[in-house]
Amino acid sequence: MNRIRSQSFNHSLVTFILFWAGLTILMCMYITIPLISTWMEEFHINETQAVWLTSSFSLCYALTSFIYGPLSDKFGRKVFLVIGISLLTIFTIICSFIDHYVFFIILRILQASGASAFVPISLVYIAEIFPQEKRLKTTGIVASSFLLASVAAQVFSSIIHSVFNWQTIFIILGILYFITFLLTIFYLPKEQFTKQKNSTFSNFMNMKALFKKRSLCISFLISFILLFSLIGMYTMLDKFLSSPPFNFTEHQILLIRGIGLLAVITSFLANSITMKFGIIKSVRGSLLIAGFSLFMMGITSNVVMAISFSLFFVACIALLVPVNITLIQQQAEGQRATAVLLNAFILFIGASVGPMLATQLLHKTNTLIAFTVFSLILFFGFVSTLLLKNK
Repeated sequence: MNRIRSQSFNHSLVTFILFWAGLTILMCMYITIPLISTWMEEFHINETQAVWLTSSFSLCYALTSFIYGPLSDKFGRKVFLVIGISLLTIFTIICSFIDHYVFFIILRILQASGASAFVPISLVYIAEIFPQEKRLKTTGIVASSFLLASVAAQVFSSIIHSVFNWQTIFIILGILYFITFLLTIFYLPKEQFTKQKNSTFSNFMNMKALFKKRSLCISFLISFILLFSLIGMYTMLDKFLSSPPFNFTEHQILLIRGIGLLAVITSFLANSITMKFGIIKSVRGSLLIAGFSLFMMGITSNVVMAISFSLFFVACIALLVPVNITLIQQQAEGQRATAVLLNAFILFIGASVGPMLATQLLHKTNTLIAFTVFSLILFFGFVSTLLLKNK
């Protein structure tokens, strides 16, 4: 049935729309990272409170993704993609009119409640409408948009803020979400949906079976580490580059963030790399290089070396996201949809914890210790993968 259905739509167009949606929707999570000092001045708050404008979004994103997963199992995927994007559009535009910290936090949480529909639903949606031979490539392309968003959002928000103001960021994003809303309604095909017999409660209860598999637990640990370390690194980047011996200006730091876009290209190469080295070796190698790169960033005083190691780090994380998703789908067997949902939850819990830990480390220690702590966590992830068996 899926194969017959797959011939009735343009695969390239649908892949592009899903990539575009992932890029624009996930940008909403990261646009606040370069604006911490702006929030502190605008709302008269401290740095920890300003970081919560990012962490509250990612934490709520993780929690509410649990709602959309089981509901889409019972009522369909596309309908909740449309509902989620429409809510995100409305709350994003309202953000541009808010000038109070508490109200802004509430709106960030409401934004996340709409945005969280995309990741868990889109990955299952791909598996339901695409033929088997196109699923891995499409998943890799869409998953790459999640990482591309983490860098593109920071460049986007920095540029728009420097030219206009922070309110304009949300106005433009609202327009982009409305375009995404229209594309989703008119060009995404409705999946061949069969209502599940299991109750929503039983779907939740079945998740515990996933934790009985050691290999899946290791993959979930890796998922936590990915955005945890990526957002943590970018949270530390401003202080790291603006301090001696670099003393970068805001425009120079913006350029470094922009260069990071080049490293995300490895996510597009995930299929080719895993075909050559295998999934397990690709995961191990990426974690090892990422951990080493973060540590070297912390100890180097050479600007070229620091930038190079940051690119290696981002490239490894960009590769790991689609590869780890593929690994989880292989290991979950009959519970793939539930595993993808749980993975999305863990991924964005990591995104909420990473910047909070980074901020605390910078307050109490220095950038060298902060980078070292994050690199050790990546090395711990590498050690855990030694328990994975090649199939």
